[in-house]
Amino acid sequence: MSPSAHSRAGSFAQSVDDIRALVGKPAFVSDWVLITQQHIDLFAQATGDFQWIHVDVARAQKESPYGSTIAHGFLTLSLLGQFYERHMTLPFCEMGLNYGLNKVRFTSPVPAGSRVRGQFVLAQLEDIAGGLQLTFKVTLEIEGQERPACVAESVVRQYFQAQVPAKS
Repeated sequence: MSPSAHSRAGSFAQSVDDIRALVGKPAFVSDWVLITQQHIDLFAQATGDFQWIHVDVARAQKESPYGSTIAHGFLTLSLLGQFYERHMTLPFCEMGLNYGLNKVRFTSPVPAGSRVRGQFVLAQLEDIAGGLQLTFKVTLEIEGQERPACVAESVVRQYFQAQVPAKS
């Protein structure tokens, strides 16, 4: 099976060679995800960020320049974990870890009721002890809008089977 820039659920690659061939190219595109007011409210509860622009629907309709509530930028960014879970179940790896972010910009608000998806370009691949480090240039798109919600450089690590790092 060859890698696909439009893979759905599962793995965007079946081997390390597949991944190496994708450096500098699109790796996968996620499915669209609906961002509901309930998602926004739950995120506010989890983080303690109850800024009215996110949670006060009536006020946001009257006072917000967007005419509605908007998702927290970090809520949008947190979708990366879901997208990786769905598209990076690499059959030759035991587990994956979010290693961090090199750069993040929130370039457009995501109004409640919008759908977003991620476009993932594999920018860099590094061999690490027991696995691989993958750096993706991610664009989180808003359906029907030209400007993306977020652009980020995301770093993940994938560990080969039987090579999971020891507890420290």
